[in-house]
Amino acid sequence: MFEKTSTNQIPTFIDLFSGAGGFSLGFVQAGFSDLLAIEKDKNTAATYELNFPQTVMMKRDVRTVHSLDIMSKIADKPDIILASPPCEPFTSANPKRKKNPWARFHEDPQGDLIFHAIRIIGDIHPQFFVIENVVPIAETQGKQIIKDALIAAGYNRIHFNFIRAEEHGCPSSRNRLFISNIHIILPKKKKIRAEDVLNDLPNPSYPNDFYNHFYVHFPKKIAKKVHKIAKGRAGIFFSGATREKRNWIRIAPKETANTIMGKSRFIHPEEDRSLTIREHARLMGFSDNFKFTGSADSMFNQVGEAVPPIIAKQIAEFIKNKIQL
Repeated sequence: MFEKTSTNQIPTFIDLFSGAGGFSLGFVQAGFSDLLAIEKDKNTAATYELNFPQTVMMKRDVRTVHSLDIMSKIADKPDIILASPPCEPFTSANPKRKKNPWARFHEDPQGDLIFHAIRIIGDIHPQFFVIENVVPIAETQGKQIIKDALIAAGYNRIHFNFIRAEEHGCPSSRNRLFISNIHIILPKKKKIRAEDVLNDLPNPSYPNDFYNHFYVHFPKKIAKKVHKIAKGRAGIFFSGATREKRNWIRIAPKETANTIMGKSRFIHPEEDRSLTIREHARLMGFSDNFKFTGSADSMFNQVGEAVPPIIAKQIAEFIKNKIQL
């Protein structure tokens, strides 16, 4: 059991690189209080503000944020700092990813953002931190680079928690790394099929009462062949950093859905139409009352870049049980 460091009886957190708020949503659902979020993209920040109106939002690049700026805007030290730095420098889906892991951190324009998260974590020194990213960030010397930075920030207990979302009740597959000063163990759950979360939604071509559930047109190259694309098959193939990647996949309804990413687009399992933003959100474990805003491309991106709330909530519940209130 860990002793609570803040004076608030409700456990609190701040969210760096908050995105639309998937990480935050899970923690709020688990009973945490959301003190502050930082998000640079204006459309994504607008979605966060829409869903968390009481939270202080800093629309800034984390590189320009000093920890004193954060502490001046909140009444107490947070119990937890969450951070999801951009994964583009490290993901195998990026065909321009640098071959040398060291270069991904120090030469990619976004690679140093994890160090700014660690800087803030070290300055504020919360009881817990959780940093989410893609698994390849810890490849070869990557793991030691991160450990060295966290040790320098004052944390000697460092755990690399690899979590497969589909093993814990998420309707889509997602293998991610959660770096923390606590060993996170989540309960295994029955795998959810795509049809289990999609079947009760109405056709988006007609008026309906679901937020972000509207028809999205196919690009011409998909529209011409959509009727030929079988379940589980893709309409587009492209080169990633390590292997061929696929997009415009027709969902296989009896299986867990494919990984939802920012640029992911899917075809409905039974109808020759694209999945809607709401359907993407359901496959990530977002509740239907969570509203996305911005252009369609921006909203798809917001969903795909989020931490699945269903996983965030379980992480929050696990950590909450370790805090002595």
